[in-house]
Amino acid sequence: MKLSADIRKKVLLFQQTEITEYHIYKRLAKRIKSEENAKILDQIAEDELRHYNGWKGYTNAEVQPRWFFVWFYYTISILFGFTFGVKLMEQGEEAAQVNYAAVAKEIPEATKYEAEEDRHEHQLIEMLDEERLQYAGSVVLGLNDALVELTGALAGLTLALQDVKLIALSGLITGIAASMSMAASEYLSTRSEKTSKQPVRAAIYTGIAYIVTVTLLILPYLLFENYYLDLAIALTTAVIIIAVFNYYISVAKGESFRERFVEMAGLSLSVAAFSFVIGYFIRTWLGIEI
Repeated sequence: MKLSADIRKKVLLFQQTEITEYHIYKRLAKRIKSEENAKILDQIAEDELRHYNGWKGYTNAEVQPRWFFVWFYYTISILFGFTFGVKLMEQGEEAAQVNYAAVAKEIPEATKYEAEEDRHEHQLIEMLDEERLQYAGSVVLGLNDALVELTGALAGLTLALQDVKLIALSGLITGIAASMSMAASEYLSTRSEKTSKQPVRAAIYTGIAYIVTVTLLILPYLLFENYYLDLAIALTTAVIIIAVFNYYISVAKGESFRERFVEMAGLSLSVAAFSFVIGYFIRTWLGIEI
């Protein structure tokens, strides 16, 4: 079958996408320790190769993978988890699938390939089971509590104390004590629930998320002398942390980014604003000057 120039160009792009993803999935399948997850990724890779050969039957051309994307998505998957990497890659593929309808006018198999991409591979991806996503709830607990508590505490301490060293000291003591408390609470909570999560790991994930958040929020007070600037940087950092984490969760778990982001950011900033006002009134009421 002789293809029109426009359709041939689209099919060659499909070929390149399929062979690129074949190499990504194959590399991830060899890297992953879980035999079940490796089997799923290997099966997806074989489907991509089959699609590549199907398109090749129409173009009669060999297409090289885009090696930059192979190594990019492979690296992303190693750093942030294979579930995140695979779903991020699939999002990019969904944007490219708008051309399937145009191709189907000349190549009937295009409809079949599109259905397989939408159904079979997505079903397989949903079967992926990764430890870090099992404990995402524990990370959310640590992040959310640290963001709400520390942004509120720092806002109140900033106006009440007006001394960067005292604010940093108070914030660190509060944050470290609270992180241990939250980790212990998560341990007891997970232990009482009948889930596959291990209580110790859940506590570690919660504690680490809390400590990292505390460190990032306190850092401006250790670097700059202007406490109002430090508070502004801390609040900006909190919003960035919320945005980054919720983007990760929205991709890896297929949840709404906007809804989660607005909820967490609104809660943290509202508590900070309220604490800032409380700090002013307490300072005035007690007549403290530092």
